[in-house]
Amino acid sequence: MNRLERSWYQPVGLLNILLLPLSGVFWLLSSLRRALFKLGLKRVYKAPVPVIIVGNIGIGGNGKTPFVLWLVPYLEALGLKVAVISRGYGAHPPSLPYRVTDSSSATEAGDEPLLIYKRLGCPVMIGGDRQASIELLMREDKPDIIVSDDGLQHYQLARDIEICIVDAQRRFGNTLLLPAGPLRETPSRLKHTDLVVYNGKSDGVGYELVRSGYFSVRDNQTIEKIAEQGIAVSAIGNPQRFEQSLRSDGVELLDTLHFADHHAYSEPDFATCEDQAVFMTEKDAVKCQSFGKENWYYLKVDAQPSAELIQQLNSLLKQKGIVNHGL
Repeated sequence: MNRLERSWYQPVGLLNILLLPLSGVFWLLSSLRRALFKLGLKRVYKAPVPVIIVGNIGIGGNGKTPFVLWLVPYLEALGLKVAVISRGYGAHPPSLPYRVTDSSSATEAGDEPLLIYKRLGCPVMIGGDRQASIELLMREDKPDIIVSDDGLQHYQLARDIEICIVDAQRRFGNTLLLPAGPLRETPSRLKHTDLVVYNGKSDGVGYELVRSGYFSVRDNQTIEKIAEQGIAVSAIGNPQRFEQSLRSDGVELLDTLHFADHHAYSEPDFATCEDQAVFMTEKDAVKCQSFGKENWYYLKVDAQPSAELIQQLNSLLKQKGIVNHGL
């Protein structure tokens, strides 16, 4: 995390104040863009099946992907055929829209879409043109419902349900818009979403991230006994939460290496690790499997939703006519 990003989660300082004029320009442009869609001056695409957006108003580290990894199987258990779309941030596919497959690399698909596909096995399509992604999915997969991983601000796509994920610890940082703060929209935007879900909150409308074990980066096999000490390597929005999880499991961290969110790893990134054990998140591990070593581990986590979150989600699914039975 660079100096600017650190300043977002500290009391407002000189750097943030100097950037306020740029935040004003950002607010003006984003507000104008949203107004054009709201007034019908820019075209909105309505998919032939319901769309659930899982997004946030800030950038990085809010916990969207773990929630998607829980939501998709939950919808499938209700009898729905689910497909996932994503912009595929940082991906370099050979063509767009791009279907994630067994042979896809993290470079082609992006880390989060690849993780979702490997975990769930459902259709996953990436591309900035969400309409093109959905139309291809409708032709080839005929899903009953689309889950969009991110895209809360992609107003070109009509949505049936908006779910905004908020980090219960960091919340909105200094509450300023980019670049003076971490927000893409002001907190007032939450009043217009269908469901605000707090990552790291076991009561109310929230979920906890529950550790489900350590796995080998190299072959994804379960590891029963991990090294007692090593180096934490991460390219995520909130590495401190991950590192605290390791310490809670009794791992002594000899060092920590932080890279920018969605960083494309290569072997030289680990030169200083030498033969020490390396601990990563699952999102990081999908990018390192080809050169991972025997003592490289990743920590797998799962979202454990509160009873109130499930109750409110079920109510929304009924209200929107997405599910009329089994709830």
